[in-house]
Amino acid sequence: MKYEELRREVCRVNKELADSGLVVLTWGNASQADRDEGVMAIKPSGVDYDTLEPEDIVVVDIASGHVRDGEMRPSSDTPTHLTLYREFEAAGGVVHTHSSRATAWAQAGRSIPCMGTTHADHFRGAVPVTRQLKTDEIREEYEANAGRVIVEHFRDNNVRPDHMPAALLPGHGPFTWGADAQEAFDNAVALEEVAGTALLTLQVEPDAEPLERPLLDKHFLRKHGEDAYYGQD
Repeated sequence: MKYEELRREVCRVNKELADSGLVVLTWGNASQADRDEGVMAIKPSGVDYDTLEPEDIVVVDIASGHVRDGEMRPSSDTPTHLTLYREFEAAGGVVHTHSSRATAWAQAGRSIPCMGTTHADHFRGAVPVTRQLKTDEIREEYEANAGRVIVEHFRDNNVRPDHMPAALLPGHGPFTWGADAQEAFDNAVALEEVAGTALLTLQVEPDAEPLERPLLDKHFLRKHGEDAYYGQD
């Protein structure tokens, strides 16, 4: 089967999404790009995770958006994934969920503040919420425009996608990305956890202040900076 390894990996991560509890029913999707081939593979639209098989995964041309291989319709969020792959070189995998706590921040239209070092280990600052889509952006090319407002926010605010591998769409939910689908999934797990701890922190102390920049940067850069020393070589 063409793209067999890519399909198998994307199927595995989508099933891991369901097993993790980050998605319920069919509310989410994972994709992974093969930059050399110029394609991404993504979950088909509306297919139950329990019955999902590698041969169901749809392969889509990144440049054109046309289905390159597969019998099913790709996820309805495919244009969002494609936009992120086209604009963020750091993205080799993308995950979208409606995980409860991250989605609560998105529905409130609020960025997730960095309240502690657990957050700073994964995200270099508050996880941003984008602007609302305009009416015409919703009516025409809604899913592609969802990706475009993420890209717009990062460009206008000089945010590095490799330092902030997540964003919230207001009233909708989170997207995360990484070097591949597994890393995008790991970032979705981390995002849901820090969304919860930020919420709990502000319940305990509504006037709690976000982490100060020196400590935030120290924790992020010791894992992700040029001179990172966390973990094993």
